[in-house]
Amino acid sequence: MRTLTLILLALLGALQYHLWWGKNGLAEYNEAQANVIRQMEDNEQLVARNALLYREIDDLNTGFAAVEEMARNDLGMIKPGETFYRVLSPEEHPQPIR
Repeated sequence: MRTLTLILLALLGALQYHLWWGKNGLAEYNEAQANVIRQMEDNEQLVARNALLYREIDDLNTGFAAVEEMARNDLGMIKPGETFYRVLSPEEHPQPIR
């Protein structure tokens, strides 16, 4: 009976070792779970970014206001008959040549 108890304890110890530290054990499972959570967070951020890009594309395809805004801001264009004034901050004032 004592021998059987020792054998069962040794078997239980071996199984516990494999469960906690062996291949596909709890340590690897916890690491995989952390990777899944991190990947899901990354995916949520990418979905939000894609939604923003889709809205911008739709706005560019359907409305002229967005095209006009981009032309004014990015390309520095103005409408015919408009006068463009640029207000410089004190850091942007050119120094006089002496």
